[in-house]
Order: sequence, then C-alpha cells, then structure tokens
Amino acid sequence: MTLLVRDFRAADAKAVAELQRAALPFMVFTPQGIAWQAADALPEEHLRMFVAELDGRIVGSVSSRLLCESSTPGQGAATPKVHPDHRRRGAGTALLTAAEEHLTAVGATHLFTWAVDEPGPLAFAERRGYRRTRSAHCLRLDLTTADLPPLPSPLPPGVRLLTAADFGADPHPLFAADAEAIADEPGDVPTDALTYDNWLRTIWERPDIDLDLTSVVTVGDTVAAYSLAATDNLGRYSSVGTGTRPAFRGRGLARLAKAHSLRRARDAGCTVAFTGNDATNAPMLAINHSFGYRPFLGEWRCVRELGRG
Repeated sequence: MTLLVRDFRAADAKAVAELQRAALPFMVFTPQGIAWQAADALPEEHLRMFVAELDGRIVGSVSSRLLCESSTPGQGAATPKVHPDHRRRGAGTALLTAAEEHLTAVGATHLFTWAVDEPGPLAFAERRGYRRTRSAHCLRLDLTTADLPPLPSPLPPGVRLLTAADFGADPHPLFAADAEAIADEPGDVPTDALTYDNWLRTIWERPDIDLDLTSVVTVGDTVAAYSLAATDNLGRYSSVGTGTRPAFRGRGLARLAKAHSLRRARDAGCTVAFTGNDATNAPMLAINHSFGYRPFLGEWRCVRELGRG
C-alpha cells in the first residue's frame, strides 16, 4: 500500500467531489464547486488544497486556508475528508499534517477543524492535539414527504418575496444583508470583516449556489432576510445560510425566506434537504424542526494552537 499526499489538480475535481459526498453525506459537493474553489480563491486566503492517493486512487482531500473574513488574525481552517472505505490507513493524518504545515508557514496561529460526533473522529482529533469548542447539529428533511407550511397570502404590507436571481444586475443589497446578519452568528471566530469582493467570490460566484432557489425577503426597498441555497443536480439541496438583519428580527422573515426556498427546491426536483445549526442557535433550530427537519448527525468544532505539541 503506497500513500501519497500531493497538491490538488483541476483533473481531480470529479474524484474529490465523489469522495467528499461519501465522507460527508449531509453536505453538497460538486466537481464544478471543487474546481472553482481551487481556481478562484482570494490571495489573502492562502488556500492550498491537498489530495491523498492510495495506490494511485484519490481517497481523501483537505482544503486549508486563512479565515480572511474575520478581523481576528492568524485563524486557519482545514477539515480532512477520507472516503469511508479507506479510513484507518493514514490518509487523514497525512492530510491534516500537510494542512498544518502549510497554515503555519503562512502565519496561522490557530487551526479550526470539524469532527463528526462519533468516537473515531473525535479520538482522531484529540490525538492530534485538538480540543472541542462547540457543537453543531446536522439536520435532514425528506422533501418528497415533507409537509411544508403554506406561504402567507397575502404577504404582510410592504413585504415581497424574491430570489437571488432578481439581484443579478446588482447583488450588493444582498451582500449588505448577509454581512450584517452573520456578524453576530454563533461561532468561534467572528465573521466581521467580510468584504464585498470576498462575498462575490466565495458566495455569489460559487457554482453550486442556486440563485433561483435562494430566497430573499424585502421590506420596502430593503433586503431584510434571505435563505441561501446550494444544489448538486443530484436531487440534494443544502441551506448555506439563513439570516435576518437585526432591525427586522422577530417578524418571522427568516422562516418565510426558508419556507419559500424549500418549496421552490421541491418544485425544481430536489428530493432531500440538509442544513446545519450551531447547538446554541435555538431560533433557527426551532424553525427547522417546525419544517420537519430531523437530526442526521452531530459535529464538533475543534481547535489546535499551531506551533505547540
């Protein structure tokens, strides 16, 4: 058995997407999205992607980058993914080591990773010197049987339901709402330095973001809430983020946006929906539970201080 870790190449995109779907079935991965991530990363991210080969077959991958959307310097992220049929053969360790070395070289002081809430992945993280910081719930909804709530008719005065595609000529209003809504989102690293250029390249231009299924709620002329959707053309739908600007919270607008997006997804042929929430995000967990989402698995965010241990 020969294990090789090397840099990602564009020709690897299909194999990487397939192994990532097998490793993390609650997330949306596409060859187009993988290739785009490698080709269009921001320079300040210092993105480097690695793949692991066993006897010439790609069985694992990792993306390592600096979190440039945060004002906190030195924060890096990397989560190795290994195909379930090829675990316990050293690929995960080799990938994480490569990511740690790269991020240390570009100035990261802390590396954040995700570990599935199961004994094996958690033990792997702990052996590598990572400590748990916060948990998250991954939820699943069968769109073929879901009893989705009806949309209100008429809508409240001044409220409109649009899609992200309606902002094709000028997506800045959607960016402004997203940046404001996520600024106080639960997490280890604040997302408080998101620039328009960063957002365009990491969200708006992402190939698997579905602009027609991304719902936007406006109040008057202001984007008040939204629900970002990603799809893979295999029937899978993922909520990339649902948020409401602070001034418009408490009015049910996030629920309205997500209900609209899920209905459009089902009409477009999506059969299963996934979403993830921080364990402390009670409002969003309640909304998702009311739609029929049920627990699929849990994850732990883990961190290691680089340069020690």
